[in-house]
Amino acid sequence: MAWLPMSFAWGNFTVLAVGVWAIAQRDSVDAVLMFLIGMIVTILTDIIHFGIFYPTDLSIERGRDTVRFSIGMAILSLLLKPASCFFVYQMYHERGGDYNINFGFPSVSRNRDAYQSIDQQNEPSNVQHPFNPAQDSKPGVGTY
Repeated sequence: MAWLPMSFAWGNFTVLAVGVWAIAQRDSVDAVLMFLIGMIVTILTDIIHFGIFYPTDLSIERGRDTVRFSIGMAILSLLLKPASCFFVYQMYHERGGDYNINFGFPSVSRNRDAYQSIDQQNEPSNVQHPFNPAQDSKPGVGTY
């Protein structure tokens, strides 16, 4: 990194280490949440770093290509972080995260506990029909 300070590197490498931890511990919801929060914070700090430290004079011949390549990679990293945040949120949701943050994207759920089967429509036996009183007074079926 030819033009960014060490705080940029420390922030991004710290979030990378938390991301490795989140992937390594498959049952930890907290690790994924920390990784997601870290990604969001680094998006904001990257924008601040670019605004403060972006070089305005690239006419210096020494190291000009290195600075341009470094700028390009840092901007590409910043552009890919929102997509990474979306996938990390999906991983958080798959691991059982209970924060209801809706990004507006449709999702498929496999939980069918709330559904009621239409095959078992049992009507209680003590229900009276208010609009058809004759239905309640019918005699039972006789046996022969």
